[in-house]
Amino acid sequence: MAWLLLTLGVAFGSAIVPLVNAELFVVGLCASQHNPHWLWLGAAVAVGQIAGKLLYFLAARGSIRLPRFLHDRLHRERPPSARRDRWHRRTKVLRSKVEALRERCQRHPHWMTGTYGVSSLVGLPPFMATSVLAGMVRMRLVTFVAAGLAGRWVRFSLLAAAPAVFTGWLH
Repeated sequence: MAWLLLTLGVAFGSAIVPLVNAELFVVGLCASQHNPHWLWLGAAVAVGQIAGKLLYFLAARGSIRLPRFLHDRLHRERPPSARRDRWHRRTKVLRSKVEALRERCQRHPHWMTGTYGVSSLVGLPPFMATSVLAGMVRMRLVTFVAAGLAGRWVRFSLLAAAPAVFTGWLH
């Protein structure tokens, strides 16, 4: 039980801070411990990851407000500068592509659900980006949670089973 709670915490942390690697933690845990069952570990990681990504989803949707210091930093008026103008020129194409993608996702909500589901399973496109995009296009909360939990559970269950499978092949 302690391993499941620790896994849940690491998964939540990895959803919030992308530098924490849940995949590496799960493989290391399953390679070193024989107690945790791979299905339970997959479920714990799925719940932790979706709970963490839910914060990004709700913030992108506008349901929760960012802390004041972040909100002020993101939305403050800055004086014009040459450096800022160069940055805006360099990122103009990227910003237009993101905006076109957001509009396309709003026109085709099932396409966004499919993209988000594939991202939760495979990791491409990046799961954090699709979580934010799902909030921006106002995906239904039930769809977000259900598709994310299913994809993450399958992904991390298979990952947790991998050390035992490879050990079996070697003997």
